[in-house]
Amino acid sequence: MFRLNLPGLILISSLVSVAAHAADMLPPPPAINAKAYLLLDHYSGKVLAEKNSDNRIEPASLTKLMSAYVIMSEMRKGTIKMDDQVRISEKAWRTQGSKMFVEVNKTVPFKDLLMGMIIQSGNDATIALAEHTAGSEDSFAALMNAYAQRLGMKNSNFMNSTGWPDAKHYSTAHDLAILTRALITEYPEHYQMYKIREYTYNNIWQFNRNPLLKADNDVDGVKTGHTESAGYCLIGSALKNNMRLISVVIGANSDKAREVASMALLNYGFRFYETVNVQLANNPMTNPEVFKGEKESVALGLNENLYVTVARGKRDHVQANVNVNTAIIAPITKGKQYGQVEIKIDEQAVMTRPLVALEDVKSGGVWRRTVDSVKLWFE
Repeated sequence: MFRLNLPGLILISSLVSVAAHAADMLPPPPAINAKAYLLLDHYSGKVLAEKNSDNRIEPASLTKLMSAYVIMSEMRKGTIKMDDQVRISEKAWRTQGSKMFVEVNKTVPFKDLLMGMIIQSGNDATIALAEHTAGSEDSFAALMNAYAQRLGMKNSNFMNSTGWPDAKHYSTAHDLAILTRALITEYPEHYQMYKIREYTYNNIWQFNRNPLLKADNDVDGVKTGHTESAGYCLIGSALKNNMRLISVVIGANSDKAREVASMALLNYGFRFYETVNVQLANNPMTNPEVFKGEKESVALGLNENLYVTVARGKRDHVQANVNVNTAIIAPITKGKQYGQVEIKIDEQAVMTRPLVALEDVKSGGVWRRTVDSVKLWFE
């Protein structure tokens, strides 16, 4: 018997096997000393690390992200405007905690107050904006809860605009990540304000309280929070190599501890994961035949961008399989589902998304409908 000995080939095969195995190995997330934390891929929505992320926590000034979301949403509706002038009430002026130092009964440009809320975390600026938006802070809190429910923040309730301690004022790390993701996605121009490092109003210079902005140039937000009962809290976000991560740290024991924990989470996510853009919304994935239509085919695709998060090195292991309904008959309505897209990683199905029509197709003429009826008979 003749045996072919190929030690070089065996070595190469072994190396490939080891490399593939190494790509599958992921170390556990870093040990974080905090009441709760969460690391989220912004584009795919995949949670990469978490602890107690659905436990109720006191959000402190992280609450101002909810206030900002409401204000941006109401501005988009046209109920308030960036060039508004806002009168400062006595309540806003007297509020305790961090301040922008506005003066009672004075009018302040809306944009200045927005900068004061975002950069300086001013409680006075936040209350002034809340009262201007909804008439009173109580009415504004009702708006906050309505928008929170719409976003799917199922374990949150807001009693005020600033995060002032209240037994009925609470959220979770998971809900705050949902909120941050929505704020970044829906209001990208507004989000640019969160990376501004300093701001001066009324000759008073103040700096952005987010320590991550100085620690890493990839970081462009988001918000700190602190009370004695809540501990030190920080939501961070960074964009690197077309991957955006959101970290939420709740209840660290010091300013430095929340910074270190946040950077550890972000570094972990960027080091061991990557985001794959599988398909952009409204781009055709297939053009199947249409029966009884004025057109012979229809463009099918996704109605929203599709991203998946994979272990770094697994990008080429992602597959998108398009499954189209057997017979597509006009009339066709844009946005209606006509199949599904199945995403697999290493041949294992991980998610499905509806495959929808990207255009309308009207019914064809009598002759076309008659001919296609015959075709369908033999299908």
